[in-house]
Amino acid sequence: MKPADRARVTTFVAVSPGDAFEVFTQEIDLWWKRGRRFRFGGQGVLRFEGTLGGRLVESFGGEERGTFEVGRVLVWDPGARLVFEWRGITFAPGEITEVEVRFESMNDGTQVTLEHRGFSTLRPDHPVRHGLPGQAFTDSMGRWWGELAISFRNHVAHQSLSR
Repeated sequence: MKPADRARVTTFVAVSPGDAFEVFTQEIDLWWKRGRRFRFGGQGVLRFEGTLGGRLVESFGGEERGTFEVGRVLVWDPGARLVFEWRGITFAPGEITEVEVRFESMNDGTQVTLEHRGFSTLRPDHPVRHGLPGQAFTDSMGRWWGELAISFRNHVAHQSLSR
């Protein structure tokens, strides 16, 4: 795998790996940032169909208005590991990248590591790159996932305080 082929972010949450996995997957619509920068439809509802072979989807006002399939769940190992396909709304059929999220017990909490990989499968002039070449695109994806990791961490902290 080429160095510019993946972005990786890590965060720490003060809950068990099982709880971190549950919040990540079951409360994704609550912690995932809103707006066109982070959601395909800007204000759609994100949800995992929680099982191996299920999907990550964004719905826009019910089935009659549409649902976008981000990708299929490839690994569903609660409390340990989640792997799912990732494609943007501008992706052609067959253009798919992959996201892996690992949940590891550490110091009375969980280290959550997210790796988005497969950027080399996207052509250099792909719209998702916004004109950025190799490493610059990867760096921008790392910052994007970093903002989402902070949002996830903040959501978990808020949920932990209210439980």
